[in-house]
Amino acid sequence: MKVLGHRLELLTGLLLHDVTMAGLQELRFPEEKPLLRGQDATELEHDIETPYGLLHVVIRGSPKGNRPAILTYHDVGLNHKLCFNTFFNFEDMQEITKHFVVCHVDAPGQQVGASQFPQGYQFPSMEQLAAMLPSVVQHFGFKYVIGIGVGAGAYVLAKFALIFPDLVEGLVLVNIDPNGKGWIDWAATKLSGLTSTLPDTVLSHLFSQEELVNNTELVQSYRQQIGNVVNQANLQLFWNMYNSRRDLDINRPGTVPNAKTLRCPVMLVVGDNAPAEDGVVECNSKLDPITTTFLKMADSGGLPQVTQPGKLTEAFKYFLQGMGYIAYLKDRRLSGGAVPSASMTRLARSRTASLTSASSVDGSRPQACTHSESSEGLGQVNHTMEVSC
Repeated sequence: MKVLGHRLELLTGLLLHDVTMAGLQELRFPEEKPLLRGQDATELEHDIETPYGLLHVVIRGSPKGNRPAILTYHDVGLNHKLCFNTFFNFEDMQEITKHFVVCHVDAPGQQVGASQFPQGYQFPSMEQLAAMLPSVVQHFGFKYVIGIGVGAGAYVLAKFALIFPDLVEGLVLVNIDPNGKGWIDWAATKLSGLTSTLPDTVLSHLFSQEELVNNTELVQSYRQQIGNVVNQANLQLFWNMYNSRRDLDINRPGTVPNAKTLRCPVMLVVGDNAPAEDGVVECNSKLDPITTTFLKMADSGGLPQVTQPGKLTEAFKYFLQGMGYIAYLKDRRLSGGAVPSASMTRLARSRTASLTSASSVDGSRPQACTHSESSEGLGQVNHTMEVSC
């Protein structure tokens, strides 16, 4: 009997162990992954649980006091590496970002090495993608963020700012299209999908017709990387959802009763030879002109953050200054004389303060100001305006 009792006890223990291990295997914990060799040692990868599934996030640097995090969201067909590496690795941009923690968000299933979603998986809507971001902000303890989004990522961040305005201190929106697809656009997209490969279809969204015809080295490189780096089945789901988006539902204050608009400072960016130019122009017409800067970049196509990182960095620096952050950065264009080392100081920490000139502060919410890229405007701070550089 003792032997039988011992065997039953042992069997019960084994069963409990199996049940416990099975339960643990069903739980999904946020995962932190070390970066591959050659990557910045200050970066960490995370998988964050959200109400609509896991989000892959890469953190560069560490939180700097009460400063907001810089949060990025890439365009469809790309991931944070393909979309932002050139921009964030630019020397002058690193002078800025070393004063902030940077949070790169990859849309579900778009990161390098992502597993293919199972059959029947429902990709989150654009509204749900925006609703996933508060989980990221909460996970890392950010108080608020400055968002940088491109294309589909710009739409997601704009939607995020509309739903959760208190979490967003400023937005840089590149190639944003605030409009949903009409029936004609929807039919054209479907036809294109039947006659072209998915990478080529996405390329027509990222690059202008002129860039595609010239078949530049940049276009060829992105064609190869979109086809080989991003999981094609997952990309198709993201592409379909982006093309099913609704209108952003924003209107310039005073144009309609109870108009919704972005409450934070916004810098709209588009290349003068970009397929998104019309959409960005329309978005500009729907935003508050007091808090919006429209930057049209000369000699730039569909990916200004890749082809013109220096100009975009300069504009971003002035955008931060307009929000109350003053940057003393090395300027390689200046010759002679000492240039103060890089530093960034927060002025008027209150979210209701505004920098209206180089030395004065009033009592309203931060307003976006910018410098003109022309030599005449250098050193002069202006309120929101359209800038071509």
